[in-house]
Amino acid sequence: MSTETDRAREVIALPPKVSFEVKPGVLAAKGPLGAIERPFPSDVLELTTAAGAVTLRLKIPPGRKRAQSLLKTWAAHVRNLAGGLTLGVEARMKVVAAHFPMKVSVRGEELVIENFLGEKFPRSTRLRPGTRAAVEGDLVILSGHDVEQVGQSAANIERATHIRDYDPRVFQDGIYLIERAHLKEAA
Repeated sequence: MSTETDRAREVIALPPKVSFEVKPGVLAAKGPLGAIERPFPSDVLELTTAAGAVTLRLKIPPGRKRAQSLLKTWAAHVRNLAGGLTLGVEARMKVVAAHFPMKVSVRGEELVIENFLGEKFPRSTRLRPGTRAAVEGDLVILSGHDVEQVGQSAANIERATHIRDYDPRVFQDGIYLIERAHLKEAA
């Protein structure tokens, strides 16, 4: 049975070369692949690092379900930040073109979709900061070090190919997510 102190804190092991720092209202993480800053509720959570581990401690009574969900959510955020900064993050999308051949390319920080449903002008979407895209045949592979930025870039690409005023059962053209943003496998 867990005690009150066990329920009020969470300990996460850190990979080597990853560090966390809490500034007022901001959690800053640095690792081999880059740096990430994220808003942090420092009024209800305390983060300390020591001996290759991060300890998250609740400053509010841990008896409530909402307090426990906040603690577990931030523990998952810290694990994702640490994993993303050491291994990297990847998402895969599939290009589906049933009616017109679609051309997808990367130009700088934008993904450009040409000839979508035979349209005269290309559609484009900006990639989120820290996200790179590569087009391999009918796959678009997004990679980066922040799981939230890679996931949001994938959502923006799906949204750019959203079809309006056509029957979606017939016109299934678009770019669709087939593998969510996840940590890359260790080599």
